[in-house]
Amino acid sequence: MKPFYLVTGGAGYLGGEVCRQLAEKGARARTLVLPNDKGAAYIPEAIERCEGDLCDIPSLERFFAIPEGYECIVLHCASIVALNDARRELVMKVNVQGTKNIIEQCFSSPCFKKLVYIGSTGAIPELPKGQAISEVEYYDADKVVSLYGQSKAMATQAVLDAARERGLNACAVLPSGILGPGDYAIGSVTAGQLQQMNGDVPIGINGTFNLCDVRDLANGILLAVDRGKAGQSYILANEVVSYKQYTRIVAEEAHCKCPRIFLPIAMANLIAGIQEKQARKNNTRPALSKYMLYNLSRNNKFDSTKARRELGYTTRPFRETVRDEVKWLKEVGKINSF
Repeated sequence: MKPFYLVTGGAGYLGGEVCRQLAEKGARARTLVLPNDKGAAYIPEAIERCEGDLCDIPSLERFFAIPEGYECIVLHCASIVALNDARRELVMKVNVQGTKNIIEQCFSSPCFKKLVYIGSTGAIPELPKGQAISEVEYYDADKVVSLYGQSKAMATQAVLDAARERGLNACAVLPSGILGPGDYAIGSVTAGQLQQMNGDVPIGINGTFNLCDVRDLANGILLAVDRGKAGQSYILANEVVSYKQYTRIVAEEAHCKCPRIFLPIAMANLIAGIQEKQARKNNTRPALSKYMLYNLSRNNKFDSTKARRELGYTTRPFRETVRDEVKWLKEVGKINSF
């Protein structure tokens, strides 16, 4: 039987790149998009669109209704990335219950073949700095930081439980941070890069990143379709890069300035607290949040050995990713307009 790919979150950063790679392969695919989602404009024309919601069962039933002669491969990319606890009920509903709804649809579909769930390294308990962080047998929401990490831990474990206890052919991949071309929504990392390129970042932060090229992550997801073992999880990460290294590479590739001063995390946290209060008052997004700073200060040494060995996951040079994102940002007219 021919594969028919069902991609949730095709209007998003990573899901959109998954759709582009499927279109390039000539694969038959459909993506679930929220009504009036502006990101849907960037989905390749070759990918079918199905309006719906992870928490709306009738729309999921339409999403899973594929033609005869095909087998269903589900790539569950959609989630809400929460930078604070402000939307706890919605985040849990979408990220956890939405994933459980996808699992049940997989069980109900007579043509179901494989589910690849896209989780997050935020679902893994942090180890002391210097120790490499690997996959765990059980993803415990009580052992991780942040609402987002808790929701992804619960959803990841729900997928693995369905595989181990109920026989679902499903695995999970756990990306670290995302970088590279195609971030039409301008997430926090891309926003920071744009600010530097436009000369608006005189101050940086002493911290580290673990950022993967979105194209490498999408390729890792597609590799997991054929090679990912049921009931297993795979970290998709990169080498640790310091904030100073990152901004220097951006400066060299975009011919812009580096921040002149790099603040300690403790001082940045005080500023973030003030900005978060102002953002809540004005209903805007803060330039800094305490969750962003946690991700900069934590142990970001994630071990992708298992994914490299079992899936064939690879990563390109970090500088190449930055160079390509700089080129893309110029092509879409974001420079000096952010």
